[in-house]
Order: sequence, then structure tokens, then C-alpha cells
Amino acid sequence: MRHLTVTLHLIGLRMQDMLEQARTERRTHPERGSTTIENVAWAVAIIAIVAIAVAAIRAYITSQVGKLS
Repeated sequence: MRHLTVTLHLIGLRMQDMLEQARTERRTHPERGSTTIENVAWAVAIIAIVAIAVAAIRAYITSQVGKLS
């Protein structure tokens, strides 16, 4: 029983240390990761623009093929 108690206590201390380290990291670098989010936003915008262009070209081609028949 003592082994289980010591193990759980050490796990708790390790988790507390990891959380404190994460808090300190967050305080020293508050904008860390913002570049990644910005890149994702640009990628989504470009994909949306390409999707609109493809839809417009497909609609134009479909209307032109309809005129041939």
C-alpha cells in the first residue's frame, strides 16, 4: 500500500511541475503559435478562393456544353 501512495504522490508532483512549467512558458512567450494560426487562416482563405474559381469555371463550361446540344 505504501508503494501505491508514493507512486501516486510522485505522479502528482510531476504533473504539478509540468503545469507550472507550461504556465511559465506561456507567460514568457504569450504569442507563441500565432504564426501557425495565421498560416492556417491564409491556407483556408486560398482554398476558398480556389473553390469559388473552380465552381465558376465548371458552371461556365456546363452552360457552354448545354448550348452545343
